[in-house]
Amino acid sequence: MRDYLKLITPQHRTASKFVDHIDLITRSLSEIGNAALQLNNAFSLDYAVGVQLDAVGEWVGLSRYVKTPIAGVYFSLDIVGIGFDQGVLKRRFDGASGFTELDDETYRTLLRVKIEANHWDGSSEMLEKIYQRILPDNRVFFVDNQNMTMDVFLTGCAIAEIVQSVIRQGYLNIKPQSVRVNNYINSAAAAAAGGLFGFDGNNEYVAGFDTGGWAVKL
Repeated sequence: MRDYLKLITPQHRTASKFVDHIDLITRSLSEIGNAALQLNNAFSLDYAVGVQLDAVGEWVGLSRYVKTPIAGVYFSLDIVGIGFDQGVLKRRFDGASGFTELDDETYRTLLRVKIEANHWDGSSEMLEKIYQRILPDNRVFFVDNQNMTMDVFLTGCAIAEIVQSVIRQGYLNIKPQSVRVNNYINSAAAAAAGGLFGFDGNNEYVAGFDTGGWAVKL
């Protein structure tokens, strides 16, 4: 507050109530200035948290709330934990999906991926880089079906359910304009060090028995 208080003339500096009054009415101006200096960090992708990160998400075009299937709740045969006397019977109007609120760090990572997707140059090299930012342990390749559709293969290890929902439901929408993605294919969890199971091939994408994992749709 010295910038304001030093403007008080010597005649009034000894008047403590007057000095306190000037301090009181000018303090808010100083606090507003300090708050304004912190806005860049408060709403930066690196440091924003909570509602500030939600605001960044609005600018980027991705919500913190992701629609996900409800798993492990409704009764089903042959699934441990939701069999007889365990699972809840699904009623007529019960939904098969709900919404999950992403934590700050997961949401921050997805926002980075969305930003890169918004600036994608259309090349397969950059597309692979974008996917691997969110899936660092997976290897990614694409198949152009030559009919305005494509398939995306994400091999190497299983993908977390929340990330599957983000990719499967098109929240990131990483694809060429007017091209439809037929399937997203992942390798089973047992294939942490290998690719998809296949014959007559043994490389970083395809492997044989005891190494490759069965292909499963996200």
